[in-house]
Amino acid sequence: MLRRTFLPLAFAPLLPAEEYKYGPDSFRQDGVPKGTVTKHQFTGSKVYSGTVHDYWLYVPAQYDASKPAAVMVFNDGSSFVNENGAFRVPVVLDNLIHKGDMPVTIAILISPGTTPATGPDQQARFHRSYEYDAVTGRYAKFLGEEVIPEIGKRYNLTNDPNLRAISGSSSGGNCSFTAAWHRPDVFRRVVSFIGGFTHQRGALVLPSQVRKFEGKPLRIFLQDGTGDQNIQSNWDMIAALDGAGYDARLVVGTEAHNSKHGGPLMPEALRWVWYDWSKPIAKSTKSFASRFVDQEMEWEQVSAGHKFTEGPAVDPRGDVYFSDIPNSLIHRIEHATGKVSVFKEDTGGANGLMFGPDGRLFACQNGRKRIVAYDAAGKESVIAEGMGSNDLAITAKGGIYFTEPREKKVWFVSPGGEKRVVHEGIGFPNGVRISPDHSLLMVADMHTRWVWSFQIQADGSLAHGFAFHRLEMEDEVDAGTMRSGADGFTVDNEGFLYVATRLGVQINDPAGRTSAVLLNPEGRGVSNAVFAGPQLDTLYVTAGEKVFRRKTKRQGVFPWKAAKPPVPRL
Repeated sequence: MLRRTFLPLAFAPLLPAEEYKYGPDSFRQDGVPKGTVTKHQFTGSKVYSGTVHDYWLYVPAQYDASKPAAVMVFNDGSSFVNENGAFRVPVVLDNLIHKGDMPVTIAILISPGTTPATGPDQQARFHRSYEYDAVTGRYAKFLGEEVIPEIGKRYNLTNDPNLRAISGSSSGGNCSFTAAWHRPDVFRRVVSFIGGFTHQRGALVLPSQVRKFEGKPLRIFLQDGTGDQNIQSNWDMIAALDGAGYDARLVVGTEAHNSKHGGPLMPEALRWVWYDWSKPIAKSTKSFASRFVDQEMEWEQVSAGHKFTEGPAVDPRGDVYFSDIPNSLIHRIEHATGKVSVFKEDTGGANGLMFGPDGRLFACQNGRKRIVAYDAAGKESVIAEGMGSNDLAITAKGGIYFTEPREKKVWFVSPGGEKRVVHEGIGFPNGVRISPDHSLLMVADMHTRWVWSFQIQADGSLAHGFAFHRLEMEDEVDAGTMRSGADGFTVDNEGFLYVATRLGVQINDPAGRTSAVLLNPEGRGVSNAVFAGPQLDTLYVTAGEKVFRRKTKRQGVFPWKAAKPPVPRL
């Protein structure tokens, strides 16, 4: 077990530089079988189109093609593959695998990509910061969906993320953490040398995300020196990891931004990150998400086999209704038994659903350009027509707000049936809900990080609108579009929002801050959420062709009943 050292930054200049010597595991040893190292190039990437990546492949002498080998990626491969360099990875792996301190592991030592120049007088484009410093899952996708499968055509590589690790130095260390953080289904073990969680491309948000996001199954080893400009960010990161209950270590030396400490430390770092490697890494359970759910309890699948589920709504019994848009169906889930049945067929592509104060189920019948209501027997009544609709919210007096995303409009239908536009201009207005006391209308903008908040006036008009609730968001996603994917959402009895986004169910406090993020079930994108059950303490989410639920520590509200929430913490 390695020591974890915390030293106040103010003391760093007073510490004399230590001399770090290589131990026996960094040198060739008699009787230790030697693995092979071969050089290759990876081209044809769709994630990083037009790039060329040099990489070296280390295959241990113990590799048996009949058994899946563990996988470890080293970023900046040319710096790690040299047996006489700072890290000496082939030598260290030979020694540790021989001793049984880590599994039989094939290492991919890959350099950052370049876009070759098109002529002799032109410069190539260098991708190191673009690939390594980006706070996204893009690089993990490149490795997990392109590089590793390509090498898997020649070698028997494990698909178990528990037996996959990633390491790097400096920006390569940042990249190692970010890859595992965004894609724990690809990597679960991280070794970062002199990484810096700073604002080169937004990595300073990562410690905050560690505190907020529901726990992930990761083991993280960090190394830095008191003379390094990045040391404070590593202290911030280990404090966040400790607070959230992660299996993590930070070892601090006295060096600057170099490999004089990290190089000799490599054997111990690998020994630590691979200890008990035959046992699955447990996910942490102490992040801020614990205020809202028991993190040891997973999402429960309730229904499957649909085409695309949306619009969950709770009825007075606490049961759930949801739409399957492509199939033009509305289903009912009996909360007590989990039994799923068809409530209504031929719904005209119904999307958003919500029960009103009169006990009817209202629906956005977008395929027929109208709002309708169903009684208990499924008899349909047209409420308003002549416009598209996506999601809706209903007041205690029976007024209806609904969104028309492509036209950038929010509509209001009065209890008497008069319809009018009450707001225009939100980029892509999607989910819409009313606060527990029915004083505010919130509208999610799918294309930005914001949920708008408006004050509801006596005549149903909206006033004092602000982009109020700030959501967590990747700095980029596929095709370079910056979108949170904020879709439908629900509220609890304290006024917290539960917003379905790309990153998960984001829980926003009444003051507009993201308090926690629940991970998507099975990694599926969620489209909407609702509280249900007799006590309204079970969160249901629609996710692709499935519906999931999860017990919470909070209670929802029946949308047709107004109740004043407590004063929020400001």
